[in-house]
Amino acid sequence: MNNSVKRAYNFNAGPAALPLAVLKKAQAELLDFNDTGMSIMEHSHRGNAYEIVHNRAIELLKELLSIPEGYEVLFLQGGASLQFSMVPMNFLPANKKAGYVMTGVWSEKAYAEAEKLGEVFVAATTKEGNYSQMPALKEINYDADTAYLHITSNNTIYGTQWHAFPNTAGVPLIADMSSDILSCPIDVSKFALIYAGAQKNIGPSGVTVVIIRRDFLEQAKKKGPTMLQYATFAKNNSLYNTPPTFGIYMMKLVLEWMKEEGGLLGIYKRNQEKAALIYDIIDASNGFYKGHAQLSARSLMNVTFRLADENLEKKFLEQAKQAGFVGLNGHRLVGGCRASIYNAVPYDSCQALCDYMLAFQKENS
Repeated sequence: MNNSVKRAYNFNAGPAALPLAVLKKAQAELLDFNDTGMSIMEHSHRGNAYEIVHNRAIELLKELLSIPEGYEVLFLQGGASLQFSMVPMNFLPANKKAGYVMTGVWSEKAYAEAEKLGEVFVAATTKEGNYSQMPALKEINYDADTAYLHITSNNTIYGTQWHAFPNTAGVPLIADMSSDILSCPIDVSKFALIYAGAQKNIGPSGVTVVIIRRDFLEQAKKKGPTMLQYATFAKNNSLYNTPPTFGIYMMKLVLEWMKEEGGLLGIYKRNQEKAALIYDIIDASNGFYKGHAQLSARSLMNVTFRLADENLEKKFLEQAKQAGFVGLNGHRLVGGCRASIYNAVPYDSCQALCDYMLAFQKENS
C-alpha cells in the first residue's frame, strides 16, 4: 500500500475501520503467505499453514481477554443474527423460560427469535425512554430457575453501553458483545456464553466469535441440526466444515496489532480518550449538539447525537461527507448522527471530527 494513499475518516458502524498496519501486512502477504507460493485464501483449512493461523487467533483471544480455564473459543458464521436462534435452540429447554434485557433494536431481535423457539420474558427494558439508558441492575427481574439471562453489552443504534454487568449467581449470563468486544477489560468468568460478530472491533465481516463455558456447553440440547450445535464446533476446533479462513487470518492480524498497541488496557485507554474528545464537544455546545444517551450509559464505541432540526442535520452530514467523513449518518431506524469509534479508528480521525463539529457550529449558530 502506497504510504501516500488517501484514507477516509471512517466512522462506519460495521463493517468498520481496520488498522492501517493490518491492511498493509495483509496486502504484503496476499499473493504469497509465508513463502508458500499461495495466498492464505488458497490454503486448505486442514493444512498446517492455515492451522497455525487458526490456533494463533484462538490463543490471542484467550490472552487479550484473560479468558480463564474451562472455556472454549469457537469461530462460527452467520453473525450475531444466527446466534439469536442458536442460543435458544441449544439452551432453552421446554420446561424453562429465558430472560431478555431489552436495551435496543438488537436485543429486540434476539428476543423475537428466541420467542419462536421457547418461552421467554422481558427481564428489564428501557424502551420507554427511547433506549437512552441502561437498566439499573436492581431493576432486572428473573428467578433462580431462569434458563439464562441475555443482554446486549453495547447498543450501536442508541449509543448506550453496560459499564457494570449483572451478577446472576447460578443463572447463566449470555451476552451479545458484537459492538464492544475487546474494547475494554471484562471479567469473562461472569458469563456462560459471549458471542460477537467480528466486523466492528476485531476483523472483517464473516467471522462470529463465541466464548462458551464448558460446563454450560454440556447442558446444551443434544438434538438439532449438526451445524447449529455449539458442541459440533467445540469438538472439532471450529474445523468441522470450512471456516471463513481469510476472515480468521485477518482477525489474527488485528489481535496481533492490539497486543502491540498495549493489549486491552492500552486499547481501552485510547478508546476513553477518543470518546471524551467528541462527548466534550457535544457537552460544551450549549445544545447545538444533543447527545442521545444519558451520561451514565454513554457508549465508548458509538457516539449518537442530534442537531436542532432536520435541515441543519442534513447540512451537517452533507458537508461532513464532502470533507472526507464516512458513516456519520445515524441508523436508518432513528436518524440523527452517529460516530462509531471502534478500536481501529485513529485518535486523529476523532480530532478531525471534533474540529469539523466546532467549525460547523461556529458557521451555523
